[in-house]
Amino acid sequence: MDISSSAHHPVDPALVQQLAMASRDFDATGADPERNCWLAVHRHVHGVLPSEYDIRDVPEELYLAVLACRKAM
Repeated sequence: MDISSSAHHPVDPALVQQLAMASRDFDATGADPERNCWLAVHRHVHGVLPSEYDIRDVPEELYLAVLACRKAM
C-alpha cells in the first residue's frame, strides 16, 4: 500500500491520539487493542457503535494509525 498516493488523505495526528485514548474505553469489555481501536474508529466515522450485523467499513489508514498510536502508549 502506497500511503503517498493521492487517493489517501492525511491523517490528523490529534484525531489519531483522541481515538487511541477513546479505544481504552472499551478495555472493560475485552483488552483487545485491535478490536477496541476498530470500535473507536467505527464510532467516529459512523456516529454509532457497530451492531451485530454491521459490516460498514472504516478507513484503513485511520484505523492503522490509531492502532499504532495505541500500541505506542
